[in-house]
Amino acid sequence: MKNYLLTLLLLACIHQVMAQDGSFTLQGKIKGQSTGILKLSYPTADGGYVQDSTAIQNGKFEFKGKVADPVMAYIMGAVKSQGFDDPNMATFFIEPGKLSMALTAGDFKNLKLTGSKTHDELVVLNLRKKSQLEQMRVLSAAYDKANMAYIAARKAGKPEGELEVLKEAANAEKDKMDPLREEMDKIDMEYIRTHPDSDYSAYALSWKVSSLPLAESKLLYAKLSDRIKQSSYGKKIADEIKSLEGGSPGSPASVFSSTDINGQPLSLADFKGKKYVLLDFWASWCVPCRKGNPHLLSLYSKYKDKGLEIIGVSDDDSNNEAWKKAVAQDKIGVWKHVLRGLKRTATGYDKTNDITEPYAIHSLPTKILVDKNGMIIGRYGGGGENDEAMDKKLAEIFN
Repeated sequence: MKNYLLTLLLLACIHQVMAQDGSFTLQGKIKGQSTGILKLSYPTADGGYVQDSTAIQNGKFEFKGKVADPVMAYIMGAVKSQGFDDPNMATFFIEPGKLSMALTAGDFKNLKLTGSKTHDELVVLNLRKKSQLEQMRVLSAAYDKANMAYIAARKAGKPEGELEVLKEAANAEKDKMDPLREEMDKIDMEYIRTHPDSDYSAYALSWKVSSLPLAESKLLYAKLSDRIKQSSYGKKIADEIKSLEGGSPGSPASVFSSTDINGQPLSLADFKGKKYVLLDFWASWCVPCRKGNPHLLSLYSKYKDKGLEIIGVSDDDSNNEAWKKAVAQDKIGVWKHVLRGLKRTATGYDKTNDITEPYAIHSLPTKILVDKNGMIIGRYGGGGENDEAMDKKLAEIFN
């Protein structure tokens, strides 16, 4: 009995030391597979990612590493695709200390993990979302099937009319998932509000902050515990809020110069003292953006002679033809159009001339309203108000 207690005490001490320096050991067993390779990926405090791998030996495996605090990790086996629905890929929360995992080949989603308090929270929340998650799996499979049919037709060079029908069918399947996402979002938001000292709350909020109204994001962040504010996800939230402030009402609009869709020079400064400018951040591939174009056309027709200009800023730097085609199809060439200015490099992206960066554009569509003095007076979409608020604001200005 004495030796048993000493062993428990020693294990507790080891766990405490590991937790203090951020070390973790993940030991596991995989059912139905005795050999092979497992890959582990997780974020670092500086914004990078650790990519690790280990060999499965007699159905057992082990990973070792360091994380400052709990972070979402990805574990992959013999995957057939890089999609999140692959049966040999799953997400879980890794954190300092000793962790134990049980996997089943072909069913990674139902992994069992002990030693991670944050993962325990995720499991409880997923049980609350069980109905929605099960429905999402069915709808996701239907969307994947419809989308693959569209991709196959496009590769086969099918007529434009046929491609549009297939694309709309895929988008219709995708839209069916929106109500389920909203239901699950409500569950997460309730958890965030009631668990301010939870690492899961910080993780979930870090993904939602860019799409929430700035005032709500600030309020939720203010209620987080000091410990969580100092965590990697807490710092990410603070950085995002600071970034959003630069693209929100009360801040001067970042001045940019570019070449428009017709090859002519265009600068935001050209409109200062002359017109109100609505910056429409969109893309040819963004379905909600395209669906909103008829409404923008009606607004432009209504207010263009009263002092409104629209500048479309498209995330189509890698596909100029798709950009120009979408402008023509949607009949929105009546206003100005530029590309965001993001350049792909050998090591990632060059954001030197990225128009979207100073405005903290992380979701599409987002619209920024700039007054004649060059000040931002409205943000609609990601991190802002809705289109109804935009309509009301424009009516107040021009009527």
